[in-house]
Amino acid sequence: MLRGLLSFSSMTMVSRVLGLVRDMSISAAFGANAATDAFWVAFRIPNFMRRLFAEGSFSTAFVPVFTEVKEKGSHAELKNLMARVSGTLGGVLLVVTALGLIFAPQVAALFSQGAADTPEKFTLTTQLLRLTFPFLLFVSLTALAGGALNSFHRFGLPALTPVILNLCIIAASWWLAPRLAVPILALGWAVLAGGILQLAFQLPALRGLDLLALPRWGWRHPDVRRILTLMVPTLFGSSVAQINLLLDTVIASYLITGSQSWLSQADRFLELPLGVFGVALGTVILPALSRHHVTTDRDGFSKALDWGLRTTLLIAVPAMFGLMLLAEPLVATLFQHGAFRPFDTRMATYSVTALSFGLPAFALVKVLLPAFYARQDTRTPVRAGVASLVANMLLNVVFVAALFELWAVPAQRQAPWLQALAQVPGLHLALGMASAVAGYINLGLLWRSLRHAGVYRCEPGWARHGLRLALACAAMVAVLLAGRWLWPDWEVDWFTRVWHLATLVAAGAATYLAVLFAAGFRLRELHAA
Repeated sequence: MLRGLLSFSSMTMVSRVLGLVRDMSISAAFGANAATDAFWVAFRIPNFMRRLFAEGSFSTAFVPVFTEVKEKGSHAELKNLMARVSGTLGGVLLVVTALGLIFAPQVAALFSQGAADTPEKFTLTTQLLRLTFPFLLFVSLTALAGGALNSFHRFGLPALTPVILNLCIIAASWWLAPRLAVPILALGWAVLAGGILQLAFQLPALRGLDLLALPRWGWRHPDVRRILTLMVPTLFGSSVAQINLLLDTVIASYLITGSQSWLSQADRFLELPLGVFGVALGTVILPALSRHHVTTDRDGFSKALDWGLRTTLLIAVPAMFGLMLLAEPLVATLFQHGAFRPFDTRMATYSVTALSFGLPAFALVKVLLPAFYARQDTRTPVRAGVASLVANMLLNVVFVAALFELWAVPAQRQAPWLQALAQVPGLHLALGMASAVAGYINLGLLWRSLRHAGVYRCEPGWARHGLRLALACAAMVAVLLAGRWLWPDWEVDWFTRVWHLATLVAAGAATYLAVLFAAGFRLRELHAA
């Protein structure tokens, strides 16, 4: 698992860094305005469904069944399963994609209700959605190929695949956009091209494993039916964070222009630690947990999960403090160029700070969910997800109303409430706060259910692990606070921003690692687990 984690994480790191470059390119070329808001809405809808159908429910249902057939069946049965699953998934998603293209205006109105009163923005969102929606079909088939490769411990190639989409968007921002009458449409074409190329990128690896077969309809195939049976509950359970983000999209459409872009940039900062370690650990640990469950190795199951939890905390907790304290330096250095102004930096900083608070919860949930799906328990995550989703919806309203009362001036209070919301900057901070708290509610419910099920027991050394982590994080926070006191102003030239930020990051990371190792932590602990 450690080798798989390092392989997956290193490739994901490349992808996430390029994703950051991608968002920097979009911000510099287009800024934070109505056009970029329209793109982020149009991209977020198929991207949400990708995580719902592909990386979320489908992968968590497919990998355990695929692993069981791999362990107990023949290669011919495994290849037939790939053909049946790809044919069934592809057929269903063809219909979904067609419906998405036909009803694009209605879908755009549903998820961007605040833009419906602005015809130009609404039309642009619809045009972009028709370009981005087919991405769902291609990227879901890519996820199928990636799940099969992961089951054979080929983690690097699937993790590297998203690089293709990022390169397409970067190229579109700088090369294609200036050549179009409506420049923002270049990003829609880039998403479509990226989806096709990502699928093509993985096909040679499937051929090398002799798993490449013509898709065949397999609705009645017993293993396909098992996958579908597992998948339906997980459609919700594994995608709570994405549903919350989509609800945030709806509410953000009523807020000041630019809110969609600022929230998307905050999500990008979280995607780096969350994708490199949280998603990576969940992806690597699922085949191992499934194998332990199939072979009834309860001790191995518990130890694998314990290893995942400890490793996640080593990364997620310092990442939370680092992002919260360095939110403004990060946004100013990476995004404040071209059309992205200091006001946008301040607004995006709010989003990053709020969402960062929930990072440990988001990451730990990624590790806990495979423990349920490997045992083919799909009901528990759904119940926890429903509670988290309801909490997020309520907290969105409560936090937005509270911040409005704190920040609105008398003239704004006299306007109709929905109109007044669009006049008060910074209310999108409430959406990040609500998502973070809902993440901890989801984590708490999953943890309680897991302990009650009796399939996990804490391995010795957790108290020592927690103490070392607390000491290392406290030292890092002290160093970063001193650095922010020394360099409070980030309205300086770009070169100064870069070396100041690099110094803070290096000092914080070095302090964290030095104190962690001084307190007794050794790398062999991860390997031994």
